[in-house]
Amino acid sequence: MRPGALSRYTILDATRVRAGPTAVRTFADQGARVIKLEIPPGAPGGDDMIGGREHNRADYENLHRNKESLTLNMKAPEGRAILEQLVRTADVFIENYRPDVKHRLGIGPDQLRAINPRLVYASISGFGQDGPAAGWPGFDSIAQGMGGLMSVTGRAGDGPMRVGIPIADLCAGHFCALGIMSALLEREATGEGQWVQTSLLESQIAMLDFQAAQWLIDRKVPTQSGNEHPLTVPTGVFATQDGHLNIAAIGQNMWTRLCEAMGLQHLVTEPGLGSDPERVQNRERVNAAVGEVFATRTTAEWTELLIRAGVPCGPIHSIDQVFADPQVQQLGMAWPMPHPELGDISLVRTPFRLSGHTETTPPRAAPHQGDQTDSILRELGYSEARIAELRAAFVV
Repeated sequence: MRPGALSRYTILDATRVRAGPTAVRTFADQGARVIKLEIPPGAPGGDDMIGGREHNRADYENLHRNKESLTLNMKAPEGRAILEQLVRTADVFIENYRPDVKHRLGIGPDQLRAINPRLVYASISGFGQDGPAAGWPGFDSIAQGMGGLMSVTGRAGDGPMRVGIPIADLCAGHFCALGIMSALLEREATGEGQWVQTSLLESQIAMLDFQAAQWLIDRKVPTQSGNEHPLTVPTGVFATQDGHLNIAAIGQNMWTRLCEAMGLQHLVTEPGLGSDPERVQNRERVNAAVGEVFATRTTAEWTELLIRAGVPCGPIHSIDQVFADPQVQQLGMAWPMPHPELGDISLVRTPFRLSGHTETTPPRAAPHQGDQTDSILRELGYSEARIAELRAAFVV
């Protein structure tokens, strides 16, 4: 077996919080060497943001697995010298500072790519590298609001609703990883790296997908529709005898199969229910008719019956039920890992796999701050005495 698919790459990770570490984790999980650059203990400006080990240990372990940690004060001349040594042989440098910070520190894309023209420099910001909101501090819920997601989430009349996960952060991280991989592929043709940019706002807008297209093409402003689909009926959550069921009867064929499975064949030919647009117009009538019947059986009974009839449906799980589901267990989404302090734990596995002869990197515990500082400096040729001097001066 060959090592991980991305094991030939070295990533310098100057990010914090969530979007940047999410991007980097994609590379770490596929075998890349990821060196997490952290502010040294005792140096001003330490990271007290969400995602730190002290805030949520489970989150930290899941987010920063498979990485190395180097403490480095990049504001100090000696720290800059160490960074430049690392940049000479690195493939990627990724940061998520506010747009002006990297230029003030002298570690912007022009400066670092002058040292290594093959370097792919990646930036994640809240709202873009320029423009009237470029300097605003980026935070997931702010991007969800500005990006339109909160206007279409939740039930009509309840007001804007945030999604229950940091989706703008996560999507920005995943889009950034895709951009970095695109730039690395382009480098194979040109021999040069480039500057990859994305933001929470851009990523959030991209994820609006058909909701955005409704405005851009049809000039229709989408609104909140709760658990129901805005364009097809019946699609959404229905109460059963013992819980709830998600269904998605999209199009006339599925509507017909649903009605036959539920003993509601008369609805197929009933005036006003003969197409998706008509059923949307008569949403309450449709939902009342099917909802009354759904309440007569359990979620498991309806799931078995509707799946057999070819109607997409499924239970609504709490998080513990997710990982107890036989299909989720088959997929191996709980990634077991022995931890030196926590014992045997599980992380959330990367949701894709490769069928070739590359290994999936076994997960390693997230590093303590500066765990690999000494070993990395030794690789760069620093003596033990010099490392001790740099520590005393809070350079590392």
